[in-house]
Amino acid sequence: MRLSIKEMNEEFAREILDWKYSPPYDLYNNEFSEEALEELLEESYYAIVNSEGNLVGYLCTGNTAQVPIGSQFGAYSKDLLDIGIGMNPALSGQGNGSEFFSFILKHLLDSTSNLTFRLTVATFNKRAIRLYEKHGFAKEMEFNRGSTNFITMVREYPIEKKIPFN
Repeated sequence: MRLSIKEMNEEFAREILDWKYSPPYDLYNNEFSEEALEELLEESYYAIVNSEGNLVGYLCTGNTAQVPIGSQFGAYSKDLLDIGIGMNPALSGQGNGSEFFSFILKHLLDSTSNLTFRLTVATFNKRAIRLYEKHGFAKEMEFNRGSTNFITMVREYPIEKKIPFN
């Protein structure tokens, strides 16, 4: 799968807002609203497309990658680069995650000076947690939002930015 990063546009944003994941991943489903569309277009979201230009997923960084209530628990007190990702549900669970996440990490390492990344994931999402651990991320802390528990996971890269990619 050959991937590239594109600016988020309205077509990609509408497609993302229409994605429907099967339970238990339906927590990640979005409802279309003008506010949700505006967030995808105005915040730090980027589309990830394949060589045919089809939307494979997205990447977001900064506050948009955080679960807001986590701040109340001190989850985001350290100044790290928060990253959030989403993969097209039609491609999820088919062994595409490692290549997709490796591409994102390489892009971030090539485009930012911050070498410590943090992500937040629901604890039930064992597939994602295994993927992140495989890429060197380790659990930092846990917090909950209602009935859903989340963990933050952190990875610090050496200054040389030399890491193996699959």
